[in-house]
Amino acid sequence: VLFYQPKIDGRSGQVTGVEALVRWQHPVRGMIQPSVFVPVAERFGLIGALGQWVIDEACRQLREWLDQGLRLRMSINMSAHQLRQDNLVQRIRRSLHAHTVDPSLLTIEIVESVLMEDAAVSAFAGLAQLGVSLSIDDFGIGYCNFALLRKLPVTQLKVDRSLFTDIQHSSDALAVVDAIVKMAHALGLRVVAEGVETDAQQIGRA
Repeated sequence: VLFYQPKIDGRSGQVTGVEALVRWQHPVRGMIQPSVFVPVAERFGLIGALGQWVIDEACRQLREWLDQGLRLRMSINMSAHQLRQDNLVQRIRRSLHAHTVDPSLLTIEIVESVLMEDAAVSAFAGLAQLGVSLSIDDFGIGYCNFALLRKLPVTQLKVDRSLFTDIQHSSDALAVVDAIVKMAHALGLRVVAEGVETDAQQIGRA
């Protein structure tokens, strides 16, 4: 099943988009997190089918919201395995067309470590040409090639939630987040602060 986590504008407080979060509702074990079932899906060659279902369901939900007069941008996470598939761009194009969804309403998120793979760079180029927005997920906890970041058609950075846990108490944490935000804005990128859940974190992040 998909759940939709809201993305809220830090200034206006309005919901501007959502992130699709996939969960497995097991009949016996209950709700299972992706950290448990995604590695299993990858091991048994099911990740491609699972990833396609997420794309199709996200586009279907976008269409339903549009029909209700609600226009939101949808973010979905993409694994390294999916980015290596030759027909990824074609499959996303088909899903967008099938549900009559504007590509600009879809954002693909990948973790920054995947940027080092040639397949990811090639997939990003194809997705950007399609009109889909591109985002770097969990930014700030791995290694990123900043020279490559400048050249990629990325429109958004999502700062990892771990950098916000003590931002209201730590000047070091605040300095790191501030530096990332300023760098992203200098590159013309939007910034998403992941996991901001309290007023203190919101004030500290601002």
